[in-house]
This record gives sequence, C-alpha cells and structure tokens, in this order.
Amino acid sequence: MIEGLVSIITPTYNCAKFIGEMIESIQAQTYQNWEMLIVDDCSKDNTKEIVEKYLENDSRVKYFRLENNSGAAIARTTSMNLAEGEYMAFCDSDDLWMPDKLERQLAFMKSNGYLFTCTAYKRIDEEGKILGKSVKSKNKCDYNRLLLDCPVGNSTVMYNVNVLGKFKVPNIRKRNDDALWLQMLKKEKYIWGMPEVLMKYRIRRNSISRNKFDLIKYHWYLYRKIEHLSFFRSVFHVCYWGFLKVLHIKKVN
Repeated sequence: MIEGLVSIITPTYNCAKFIGEMIESIQAQTYQNWEMLIVDDCSKDNTKEIVEKYLENDSRVKYFRLENNSGAAIARTTSMNLAEGEYMAFCDSDDLWMPDKLERQLAFMKSNGYLFTCTAYKRIDEEGKILGKSVKSKNKCDYNRLLLDCPVGNSTVMYNVNVLGKFKVPNIRKRNDDALWLQMLKKEKYIWGMPEVLMKYRIRRNSISRNKFDLIKYHWYLYRKIEHLSFFRSVFHVCYWGFLKVLHIKKVN
C-alpha cells in the first residue's frame, strides 16, 4: 500500500482566474494524503478570496501571503520551508493534474526506488484547449542533459524529501525552476521520467516566460552566476537554447 504525506508546492501571483480549477484538480486526486502550501506573492487580484473558499472546507489547503512582492523563487522557497511531507511535489497555480497523478507517480517511485521524478504532460491554452502533441519525458536526465534544454515540466516533478532534504530555490525571477532542478541533480544523479501524461501545462498570453528574447539574459545569469559555468560553455548553452526556440517557432508557424 502506498503511504506518505505529499507536500504540494504552489507559488501564486494574480492567478484568480485559474487557481480554483487547479485546487479542484488536486482535490480530485485518487491519492488523498497530501497538503497544499499556496504562497501568494502579493497578488493584486482576488486570488486570496478565491482560495479562502477552499480553505473553509479542506484543511489540507493552506494559504500564506508574503509581506512584499518578491518573485516566484522566494514564494516557492517559502512554500518548501513550510512543507511537512515525506514527498514534495510541485504544481503551479494555473496548471492542472490528472486525477491519478499522485497515485501513479508515487507507485513509480516506490517500485523502482527512485528519489526524483517527472512525467509527460500536455499543453493547454487559457480556455483549457489542448495545444499540439503531448510533451514526452526523458527516461532519465542528469545535470548535463538538463542544462541543454530542461526537458522537465515543473508541475510534474516529485521528489523524496526524507532522503534528499530541502532545497533553497535560486533567487532568479525567471527559470528558477530549472535552477532548482540543477541544484537537486548535484545531489541526486538522475531525474527519472514517466511516459504517462499526468499534467496539463497552461500557456498564458501574458506569461512571464513568453518573452523569449528577455529570457536570454536570465539563461546567461543562470549559467554564469548561479551554476558558474565557464564563459564559453555559457555561450554554447545560450546559443543552443536560442537555436531550439527558433526551430520551435518555425515548426509552430
């Protein structure tokens, strides 16, 4: 029998339109031993009011609000510090989980002895319509492989906290999820992927990650200032990432 409390890490900012549906996808899980730690980065919309409706009837949903707008990395680290679970999973406030996500991923981890895992996922638009093909997960991914293009969906990740411990998310405004997985892969050799699609990743028109050119400077900062890669290796990875994005744009068009 699968056991163990799962702490679900959910930073949020101005996500009132989607956060209710996200919470309901967690409540619909076939595996019910979880807590959700929502940390609000000073939303200016009615995110708090939406979440409070769920707090009244489900003590597993917990809400915290930062004193100052500090960015997703600080909100995510705060949520992780508050977690009490044996396992830690990540779900952004506009994404959705399939009902059997936790149950199947926990079984995958326990049956194989894996400590750090992710799954395949689908992309959806703001209205929930499926966009393109499912994004497959790699069978396994190490530090150097993840540096290339980070083939890991943030809201698919789960890891064993009891063994690996807690981590501090590098304080970078964008790509801080990539930075976190790189930190973890310095301690655990692989993140193992499940082929099953167990998450829906929402593409938003005003998403912080939509401006690809703006992201270049954050990738450079990640490679040079956080990971301390050499100048030439950092140039290679920024160019490689940019090349992949150009190919993706041409494919979409």
